[in-house]
Amino acid sequence: MKYVITLTLLFFSLHIIAQKSCDYSTNVTDSIGTYKSTKEYMISEKNFAGNSSYIFYSLALTDGLPTLNIQSIQKSKDFLKANCFDKNSKLFLQLNNGKIITLVHIDQENCGTMIRDDKGFDNRVNSGIFMFMKDSFEELKKSPVSMMRIKYLTDTEDYILKKEFKSELNNETYYPETYFIDYLKCIE
Repeated sequence: MKYVITLTLLFFSLHIIAQKSCDYSTNVTDSIGTYKSTKEYMISEKNFAGNSSYIFYSLALTDGLPTLNIQSIQKSKDFLKANCFDKNSKLFLQLNNGKIITLVHIDQENCGTMIRDDKGFDNRVNSGIFMFMKDSFEELKKSPVSMMRIKYLTDTEDYILKKEFKSELNNETYYPETYFIDYLKCIE
């Protein structure tokens, strides 16, 4: 009997340790309202032939409205095309259980900002804010995400989300497939 109790306590201790903590970049409540946003988390990284691209997620809660903020960064010495977000932009998440979750972009056009660094690289930084559809939270909490499709104003791009990868940019390990399972609790 002692063995069963010890094993049960060990299991629950490991489960608590394994849960991801909620780290916020912003957590404000004032006379205007409340806003909190999780720190950015790398979802995708591509480095090939001198070109780099990165996609980061953060979750935000603005006066009770949950959103997914996406930031894409492209870096190249070649021409960088602009992928613009507009009111018709969408983000599709294909879950491992076969379901597809759709998030819609807010009514704000954004084509990003171009910045040239001191090494001669052009850097395009673009951000988009997507709203969750009703009842999508429960599915995202239960199943990992295998693929992401972003529908821009004039283009569509697909990304296969890895179970785990070690970033060449900052040498940290990320788990994109389970991002929502690990962090949706931070904005509920």
